Amino acid sequence: MTSLRSHTCGELNASAIGTHVRLMGFAHAVRNLGGLLFIDLRDHYGVTQVVIHPEQAFFAEASTLRSESVIAVRGEVRRRESVNTKIPTGEIEVICSEFRVESTSEILPFPVAHNPKEESEDTRLKYRYLDLRTEKMHKNIIFRSKFIHYIRTKMVELGFMEFQTPILTSSSPEGARDFLVPSRMHPGHFYALPQAPQQFKQLLMCSGFDRYFQIAPCFRDEDARADRSPGEFYQLDIEMAFATQEEIFTMIEKLMVDLFTRFSDRPIIKDPFPRIPYKTSLETYGSDKPDLRFALEMHDVREIFTQTGFEIFQKTLQAPRGVLRAIRLPSGAAQSRKFFDDAQAQARTFGLGGLPYLTLKDGEWKGSLIKQTTDTERALLSKKLNIENGDAVVFIVGDDSRTCLTLGGKMRTWLADTLKVEKQNGWAFCWIVDFPFYEWNEDDKKIDFCHNPFSMPQGGLEALNAQDPLDILAYQYDIVCNGVELSSGAIRNHRRDVMKRAFDVAGYTEAEIESRFPALWNAFSFGPPPHGGIAPGIDRMIMLLLDEPNIRQVIAFPLNQKGQDLLMNAPSTVKEKQLADVHISLRNTSK
Repeated sequence: MTSLRSHTCGELNASAIGTHVRLMGFAHAVRNLGGLLFIDLRDHYGVTQVVIHPEQAFFAEASTLRSESVIAVRGEVRRRESVNTKIPTGEIEVICSEFRVESTSEILPFPVAHNPKEESEDTRLKYRYLDLRTEKMHKNIIFRSKFIHYIRTKMVELGFMEFQTPILTSSSPEGARDFLVPSRMHPGHFYALPQAPQQFKQLLMCSGFDRYFQIAPCFRDEDARADRSPGEFYQLDIEMAFATQEEIFTMIEKLMVDLFTRFSDRPIIKDPFPRIPYKTSLETYGSDKPDLRFALEMHDVREIFTQTGFEIFQKTLQAPRGVLRAIRLPSGAAQSRKFFDDAQAQARTFGLGGLPYLTLKDGEWKGSLIKQTTDTERALLSKKLNIENGDAVVFIVGDDSRTCLTLGGKMRTWLADTLKVEKQNGWAFCWIVDFPFYEWNEDDKKIDFCHNPFSMPQGGLEALNAQDPLDILAYQYDIVCNGVELSSGAIRNHRRDVMKRAFDVAGYTEAEIESRFPALWNAFSFGPPPHGGIAPGIDRMIMLLLDEPNIRQVIAFPLNQKGQDLLMNAPSTVKEKQLADVHISLRNTSK
């Protein structure tokens, strides 16, 4: 064959019948049927059936071909006797006249022709280059490429300019552990890989640029979760000068509606997106990333039980941060005793003391609280929650509001999954707003920043000077979709006096601020503009759109759940000389 290929395996159709073509690809499947050899030849673009007749000199060699070996063939395109409607090239086949093996494959560690669902993830990650050949994973990575390309195009259309920010930078307290890089030229000093380009994008606003974006790599030394990589992830980093919170919301909502309708066939459930204060979200859904596709809200019912004789309820009502909330379960879904026994056990597993309940069937109340509640209390409960015949009510009870509400949120999700509560088909976006600016650090017994230390406190300097720190809210917001947090953002603090006071409340001296954040500290003395931004997670958006169970399914070469790269064998030990070059000696690391 004089050249490598004239066509790709996915482009041939009936219009090519009668032509001669040269194809190259992987032997997807090899079948010897009645003396004819059929090879499904696969490349990046698709699959074409190749037929080799027994009189060909290379028939014997081709008969021993292993799957995933790479071959080159030449032949005439003919119409297939039996059309395969499942593939785009199913009308045709190539009658092979020339055949060459380019490279052979060893016995595969798992099948590539069929998605290796039964294989362990670690095996698939060790041989990731094979895993990426499977149809599903190949499509996922192609989808990722198209998605990111479209984002770039769209952001430029919206008037944003793409800039790059450094990978080697300084360590700063941004909520997670840094990955540190020792300096050879400066003994005892370290760079940090950026948890996010937070300070740099603010500095770009201070530099006079109006709208910035980049597809930014971020590095955080965190434990893995289904929606979180333990090392590196990518986000659409955005910053806007002279922008209000609502202006940022409007721009992001347009972008999200465009992305999620273009790359899926599911509708946006509510547009514009609901704005839910953090406190309301926690009290109603037990989470700051609520899944709004189903109800099961937690309702405050304390006023109904102010005269209760039930000791557990009395104790809760007397506690300064006591919680007494009720969840109405859908009609007829929870009438079995076994269900409530299982729910009680699950509640205790989560850390709740139990899950008291009432049911209403044929006008009669029953349940674990039937003797502890009065007719009047049940009537008021029925009115408040719109209880109908066949409904049930479960109660979330506890002394500590934050802990109890969070556990109630876990219980809400468990109830929805167990009862198979119908979820709306579509994308349920919302904004979580009005986050607390500070929180109490119980371990260190001090005030800490709750979210981003560079956010602007609501009320500015006056609030910092006059209000209880734990009552101050921030111009901080999250965007959530179907129970997954896609991004955090904020209107930034751009004033040095506010920055000084905000960090002072959290226990930082002016000298510490200047030492830890020298660039922002200095930039804020030269006329910084008001600015704000957000950074939606690229990996999480793709994970949602592809309906994948974990983020590793949409990243070409991810770390496993233990933070290991099994393909490249990282992390690994290094030579003593390499350590000496960066002035590091290791203590005993044996476990």
